[in-house]
Amino acid sequence: MKRRIVMEAKSILLVEDNPDDVELTLRALTKNNILNDVIVVRDGAEAIEYLFARGAYADRDPNNVPTLILLDLKLPKVDGLEVLRQVRAAEHTRLVPVVILTSSLEEQDRLRSYRHGANSYVQKPVDFDRFTEAARQLGLYWLVLNESPPPEGS
Repeated sequence: MKRRIVMEAKSILLVEDNPDDVELTLRALTKNNILNDVIVVRDGAEAIEYLFARGAYADRDPNNVPTLILLDLKLPKVDGLEVLRQVRAAEHTRLVPVVILTSSLEEQDRLRSYRHGANSYVQKPVDFDRFTEAARQLGLYWLVLNESPPPEGS
């Protein structure tokens, strides 16, 4: 029996441990009228629990996946690359776009991210106006312009 994967109504999963960066991201999205539901998880282990309906999220339908994952690399408990690896390994999350949103300038981080299946790698700008513009472009592309894959079985 094939599972039917359903994209949540254009929701965003934000995986970020820094409260200031969470607030900055949410403000930047709101300022750009990106009013999609944003689910915030604070570490890699919580991201995995959310995506795979485990632990605190065991009552969630694991086939109901976000439209976009914004993923920091430097996370407590489970790092972003491991989250990305698990996302790409699972049938129901394999096609979800993952944008690495990180402060890292390290070439190795960028290379590893793409090797593990990231769709995009964006360095977090320090300046709020530049960050707001980056959020606008991400939202415009991934939530408006990009055509998501059709549901499985259609």
